[in-house]
Amino acid sequence: MTAPREATKRARELREQIEHHNYRYYVLDDPEVADAQFDALMQELQQLEARHPELADADSPTQRVGGQASREFRAVVHAVPMLSLENAFAEQDILDFDRRARERLDVERIVYSAEPKIDGLAITLRYERGRLVQAATRGDGTRGEDVTPNVRAIRSVPVQLRGKRWPAVLEARGEVFMTRKSFEGLNKRGLERGEKTFANPRNAAAGSLRQHDPSITAQRSLDLFFYGMGAIEGWTVPPRHSAVLAALRDFGLRTCPEIAVVDGVVGCLEYYARIGGKRNALAYEIDGVVYKVDRLDWQRDLGFVARAPRWAVAHKFPAQEQTTTVREVKFYVGRTGALTPVAHVEPVFVGGVTVSNVTLHNMDEVARKDVRVGDTVVVRRAGDVIPELVRVVPEKRVPGAREVRLPRQCPVCGSHVDRTEGEAVARCSGQLVCPAQRLGALFHFASRRAMDIDGLGERLIAQLIESGRVATPADLYTLTIEELAGLDRMGPKSAANLVAALEQSKQTTLSRFLYALGIRDVGEATALALAEHFGDLDTLVDASLEAIQQVRDVGPVVAGHVREFFDEERNRKVVAQLRAAGVAWPRIKRAATAGPGSMAGKVVVITGTLASMSREEAREAARAAGATVTDSVSKKTSLLVVGAEAGSKLKKAQDLGVMVVDEPSFLQMLGRGGPGA
Repeated sequence: MTAPREATKRARELREQIEHHNYRYYVLDDPEVADAQFDALMQELQQLEARHPELADADSPTQRVGGQASREFRAVVHAVPMLSLENAFAEQDILDFDRRARERLDVERIVYSAEPKIDGLAITLRYERGRLVQAATRGDGTRGEDVTPNVRAIRSVPVQLRGKRWPAVLEARGEVFMTRKSFEGLNKRGLERGEKTFANPRNAAAGSLRQHDPSITAQRSLDLFFYGMGAIEGWTVPPRHSAVLAALRDFGLRTCPEIAVVDGVVGCLEYYARIGGKRNALAYEIDGVVYKVDRLDWQRDLGFVARAPRWAVAHKFPAQEQTTTVREVKFYVGRTGALTPVAHVEPVFVGGVTVSNVTLHNMDEVARKDVRVGDTVVVRRAGDVIPELVRVVPEKRVPGAREVRLPRQCPVCGSHVDRTEGEAVARCSGQLVCPAQRLGALFHFASRRAMDIDGLGERLIAQLIESGRVATPADLYTLTIEELAGLDRMGPKSAANLVAALEQSKQTTLSRFLYALGIRDVGEATALALAEHFGDLDTLVDASLEAIQQVRDVGPVVAGHVREFFDEERNRKVVAQLRAAGVAWPRIKRAATAGPGSMAGKVVVITGTLASMSREEAREAARAAGATVTDSVSKKTSLLVVGAEAGSKLKKAQDLGVMVVDEPSFLQMLGRGGPGA
């Protein structure tokens, strides 16, 4: 049945008016009508849709107060990963960040876009032809949860973009949060009903967004500020981040009103002081500010390290502090055998959570702070995340306060504890016989960023170790459905799923495999650098200490750890068993080391703006051709590649007699054409 033309026309008019007033109220904070007038429009639309159900539309404002409850959240793979930011806590950290960026770009000054770091939940919204089709949480950065019905319930989020010149596809990135006023009201209502209350607005926002019933989310008064874009199709992206934010606002997407463009590192620090001064007056919680290089081409040139961009940093505010007392100090053994002293303190509420344990890091830290059992101490959550002991209050020390001593035997396996002279960290010598190290090593091996063995959690690993069934990672691949099904909280279906996950994990990458082995100080970025440099495992295993040190960002200490790991016969045996079990990865193709286009053995620096590729792409191309790429010109530099607007590096290269080539010549050396091609 078709609704009368007049009803259809009036419904369209009402929806347009309501969305307009929503935009004025929630995005511009500048309402044009009183609440009673807005309510009258909404009521008229509700009555009209009730009389003519055929007018029902999922995008109608009347549907934003909720929808059908869901029992689970579907996984969403992000088209463009949602990266995390490096944290900075001191002014010197920001000065160093700016210096590194300027040196990499070879410029004297950088303009930054600055914004408060909202203490909320990162999210991405996908619009197709201007219509909201999906919303997902950040998750692990690669995969999040589909929370579309709940996000549609947030009044400040448009289900249809404003204007007409929006991209065919737009992924808008933002932060969901709850204002202080809404948080206080939510907890007040919870107390009146005898329900659970939330520790802070961030927890309240996260819990509200992940409600299985969108109508509950709608009642929680969530809000959202957008701070950038992900995937874009059918639209020319402006050249600056600040212009991107302006475009988002034009589309009807709300951005933080405190965003500013600042000049250089001095402007960043002034902005930090200004926002810090008004932090408590803001309607929402923030835990710092974020600086982003404003020029997008410079962002591309700076690139990324591990999972964080080099062109942005989070400047965190000082953590909240509280005073408590030390009840005892215990030593915990990590997966590398390191003994970490942890102070068990009288529980204290700090930064929104109750803290009862704080790390002391190592014995040097214990000695430096002179921590004793019974002491009154100041604790904080460093970066509002990790609890730590700041200092002892000496005037409150009680008689008989007991000194903390490093144990001679491992508290887990009883093996001798070694502490090399000059090193702060003490380690259990038990290695593979120490259950603490075994559990940690296996858990790390199975973790998502390593071998990604879904379903193999810490509790299950502990059962397998205690039963004597698993001692090394290679043992995992010999497990059967029958024996797994007999373990606690496991059944045939769970066992079959785990065996399937183990089988699937065998196809991996060399960098993930190296990271999974748990070599000391080899994180994801270092594992990737080793994999790209050597191309295959056998070459790395046989490489000399000097050869390993040639890998970018690998110094003598890390190189020593890598060499020591593969010098240990038991480690090589486990690696061989893993490969025999079918763990494999595609070989990384490397450029030939001889012949036309080869740059093997050359130390290359790239400066200026290239026409055919970004600077990071040029660096990767040079590395693939066998070159070592560095950021600064020195006597060791073999070649300087110059693009447009080359800076001081060109003059320095000329002074040192370094060979200088332009972009066409560089392309010819790479075998991609150039003069005469």
